[in-house]
Amino acid sequence: MANISTIYKFSLLALTYFMNVGASTCPVLECWFVQEKPGRGFPAAMTQEKSLLVIGTDPEIQGTGSRLNPSSDINPERVYYIKDPAATFCHSSLHPPGGAVEKPQCELNPFLPQPSTVQWAAPLTDSALSPIYLQADWYSAALQGLDRQLTLSNVMRAPTATTEPQVILSVSSRTVRVQSRLGEPVLLDCGFWVDPSSPLSGSGFAVEWRYQFRGDGRLVLAYDGKDDRLADNWEAGAGLDIDALHKTGNASLILQEAQVRHSGTYICTVYLPYLLAQVAVDLEIVEPPSLSIFPSPLPLSSPGQLVVVQCEASGFAPLSLELGWELSGAGGVQDLGRGSVTGHRQASDGTYSQSSRLELDPARVGGERGGQVSCVAVHQGGTRRVSVSLNVIGVSTPSIEDSMAMVAVALGLYGLIKVFSWTISSSDSTAADTQEKKEN
Repeated sequence: MANISTIYKFSLLALTYFMNVGASTCPVLECWFVQEKPGRGFPAAMTQEKSLLVIGTDPEIQGTGSRLNPSSDINPERVYYIKDPAATFCHSSLHPPGGAVEKPQCELNPFLPQPSTVQWAAPLTDSALSPIYLQADWYSAALQGLDRQLTLSNVMRAPTATTEPQVILSVSSRTVRVQSRLGEPVLLDCGFWVDPSSPLSGSGFAVEWRYQFRGDGRLVLAYDGKDDRLADNWEAGAGLDIDALHKTGNASLILQEAQVRHSGTYICTVYLPYLLAQVAVDLEIVEPPSLSIFPSPLPLSSPGQLVVVQCEASGFAPLSLELGWELSGAGGVQDLGRGSVTGHRQASDGTYSQSSRLELDPARVGGERGGQVSCVAVHQGGTRRVSVSLNVIGVSTPSIEDSMAMVAVALGLYGLIKVFSWTISSSDSTAADTQEKKEN
């Protein structure tokens, strides 16, 4: 009941606030304010407090207008009145309907502006002097929307000792998780926005894409927007739309041809002088297996004779695969199990292969009359199957239909024999009578 009461009070307060400030706002965001505890120690101890982000989108409004009176479990100093002219905080995935159990993830941290040391961003801070503009309270906010529709990172500046920050740099992606087939072009979305009123907006920018997977990391691509040049060690097959990058802030990464080695996490980082913000995008290459079965066709077999058949699944990614066998015949579909499955083998292109061997006794599995033997592969990329005909020579226990037909034939033959026997008997009797009359 306490949680329901808190939600109700929060909704009522938020509704009252919206009625007072009008349409230049988007819904209030619940967030965690996280920072290091004072003192020494490694790793540093962290504290977290509930906070609220009250978003205003009209850049012409000075100050924050009406104040929100938070519930008792939120410190009034952790209510932030944010000016967000680009409405980056207002995406629908960040604002679930009232009463929703699932909520977006939001974390707010103190941020320390500092020069970048990477070579493609270092020219942004050639001067050794830090501008007076940096003398303020800075924050970074990291958010992830419902159903992974959005990931967002904002850097904000507030006049010292105030709770009224303004968004200066925003980086976002609407492709938080991407799946692709082998060989297809891939687009990993990343876009950024810079407050045009900030002194930092006209000083250039830099973009970096970096790859990470199971402890392995590498630079994919980096671009120095101030000097208009790509880093020398960029990865072949990766690119940016440079024109869109400068015109609209479209920093999306383009991979010309998806390969297995591309599966992993990609981090898009945008640099301004003394500032940076980044978002992460997960890419998974999913390729279903190609199946082959041999020998094909299967040799003719007789009842009691073992039939050996093998299935090869190749060219699939990721690794997880389930192989199985089925027999389809007059009696329906029968599960024959997994057979003898080998370990995985990896090809030079990163894809995997695996095989299964089945020893089949038709008499034991109800296949005396033949049927279709199928190899079935269940994979993240979809279910695949391949079949071959099983032909059995010889006669075994007849089916019900065959038995009924044999009985019918037997009855028919019996009837014919009886008729024939009666006809012969009648003929013999007539001949005997005729002979007897002649003798008399």
